Amino acid sequence: MAKPTKSIRNTIKWEIYGIILICVGVLGILSIYTNKVGVIGIFLNINLKGFSGVTAVILPIFIIIYGIYVIYHKKNFEFTPSILGVLIVFVVIVLFVHTSLHIKLNDEVFLDRLKQSAKYGVAGLGGGILGETGLTLLFGVFGVVGSYILMCFLLVIGIILSTGFSITEFANKLKKNKHQQQKDINIVYSNIPQYQEKEQKTKVTNTSKADGNVGEMSKVYIQRETEKQNDSPDVDSGIMINSCNKVDVDYKLPNISLLKKNSSNKDLFSDKELLNNAKILENTLESFDVEAKVVQVSCGPTITRFEIQPAPGVKVSKIVNLADDIALSLAARDIRIEAPIPGKAAIGIEVPNKQKQKVLLRDVIETQEFKTSNSKLTIALGKDVSGGTIVADLAEMPHLLIAGATGSGKSVCINTIISSILYKAYPNEVKMMLIDPKVVELTVYDGIPHLLTPVVTDAKKAPSALNWMVTEMERRYHLFAKEGVRDITRYNEIQTDSHLPKIIVIIDELADLMMVSPRDVEDAICRLAQMARAAGIHLIVATQRPSVDIITGLIKANIPSRISFAVSSHVDSRTILDMSGAEKLLGKGDMLYFPVGASKPKRIQGAFISETEVENLTDYVKKQQKPSYEKSLTEIKKVDLSESKQETTDELFNEAVALVVENGQASISLLQRRLHIGYTRAARLIDQMEDRGYVGGYEGTKPREILITREQFQELFED
Repeated sequence: MAKPTKSIRNTIKWEIYGIILICVGVLGILSIYTNKVGVIGIFLNINLKGFSGVTAVILPIFIIIYGIYVIYHKKNFEFTPSILGVLIVFVVIVLFVHTSLHIKLNDEVFLDRLKQSAKYGVAGLGGGILGETGLTLLFGVFGVVGSYILMCFLLVIGIILSTGFSITEFANKLKKNKHQQQKDINIVYSNIPQYQEKEQKTKVTNTSKADGNVGEMSKVYIQRETEKQNDSPDVDSGIMINSCNKVDVDYKLPNISLLKKNSSNKDLFSDKELLNNAKILENTLESFDVEAKVVQVSCGPTITRFEIQPAPGVKVSKIVNLADDIALSLAARDIRIEAPIPGKAAIGIEVPNKQKQKVLLRDVIETQEFKTSNSKLTIALGKDVSGGTIVADLAEMPHLLIAGATGSGKSVCINTIISSILYKAYPNEVKMMLIDPKVVELTVYDGIPHLLTPVVTDAKKAPSALNWMVTEMERRYHLFAKEGVRDITRYNEIQTDSHLPKIIVIIDELADLMMVSPRDVEDAICRLAQMARAAGIHLIVATQRPSVDIITGLIKANIPSRISFAVSSHVDSRTILDMSGAEKLLGKGDMLYFPVGASKPKRIQGAFISETEVENLTDYVKKQQKPSYEKSLTEIKKVDLSESKQETTDELFNEAVALVVENGQASISLLQRRLHIGYTRAARLIDQMEDRGYVGGYEGTKPREILITREQFQELFED
């Protein structure tokens, strides 16, 4: 049989030592309360009771605890402040127990009092020899009153040492708990119809105890935020219209009844579920050593935002890096963290709702925010994460860039913008130019009296239309200069007879225009964006391809207000917003609205208008008045791309483009070999192709992207 190792022998030694201690402790307890332990029991009974009297049972208990400690830790007790505190508490208890007996024995000699105390202790009275010795010393030095005061303070000191209890921390905790009970977690519900009821305040008691101790949530007050809305009768549109110098008397603004009313009454939000998610969120953060408290829950139509307040010293970046872990704990598809929320000392964690609520255009138009807006260019965007109505003034933007992937809600947003203008402005107050290369998106508006020209659906005519708008801008500035005014508002105040309408130019797909004539389109857009605001001309440019070759640096710099719908990657998000975040949107109208002057984008659920509603609205407007088109605009011609820049185009340009399209690559060496030309001329041909938008830009070792198809080449360069 193998000999045990030294470590095993050492373990056995400590275990035997501990068992002996436990045995002694058990025998001591039995000897105090029974007489069935024999001679050893009598010995232990006399000595234990004689030493500490009625508190004698505490000593065997200490011995048992000591034995268990030795078995588990394989070492003796370390004399820590906690052990000292326990001993102080034990001695003070013995002294208090012995006070009455000490006063009775006070007349005897000290040694006689010790003998009497031991006898009384064996009989179950007083504190034994320990109590008599301690009180004799205390009473002799501090007197009776001083001894009692000292013993009270020693008891408090012993408790503090043994438990690690802090009086200051306890007082602060009481104060904090009192403050926390007064502080409510506000659960704000959106102003969608099913919540537009009488304001109520519900007190919820959470009896479940979740793991972790992040914060007390036993009493939470849920505040339902509602908003008064007056249902407009069917005979009145309910829109406040400012008086104008020249108003079409026969024209009436559309009736609100043309839009569908939100009839959904389904309760999307459960207070219990929201409180449970708030607790899960706190526990998840605590498991990563992040102390934070949920201070408000805002329930919107699409997402719920939990506003958390981190403890002092907690870095915001630490919470942001836990996005995936939070999504896992809440079983959410994806979450977005806004850190921090502008204007608040809190971090917003936006969690998608399991069931979503549509925000209809009528819900926004009927609100006071839209009705009381004085601007004719007020547009209804939707509702934010807390259900607040978001409307914007295009005159303040003053231009808007909209981008998003297919199906994200971009076209619906354009429809809501146009519909909002139709509900606000008369045809002589606001005119529109609609450019729709996709043909099918904006043609429904053909024939409305607000149009300057029929909807432009031919991409080759778009550059000419934009150039006409630049000319109109310059004409208006000449008029302003003659009258000595700086903007259209002041001009219209002076010239009541020659009222100039404001103009909105809407481009539904910028990418198609940039494919046809990138330089002409970019130049026109940049000139309008830079100068057209004071002339009353505003741009709305939309694209589903948010790449740097479409949304160029010049276009971005001159169009400061942005709306981004869901995109496929953070690269596209940075192209639109100059920051990531749009890749986490949910689609179907979920947008980030980044107006000029804002520090961070605002998340909005866009208002929805169906095709039927758009048709009803346009039919109503068309019946009111026929359009009066600009003659110069109706005669615009296609841009002849094959002859543009004829003076600077190389005679081999067409042949070079054909060569690039045929081979599927655009390289200088290819043109040198096939066309038998030098490097400089081949490089100039490639640059000309890039300027026309036929090939992509230089990307280092990567080949240039071919942006023109064989069919487009045949259409553009056919004889």
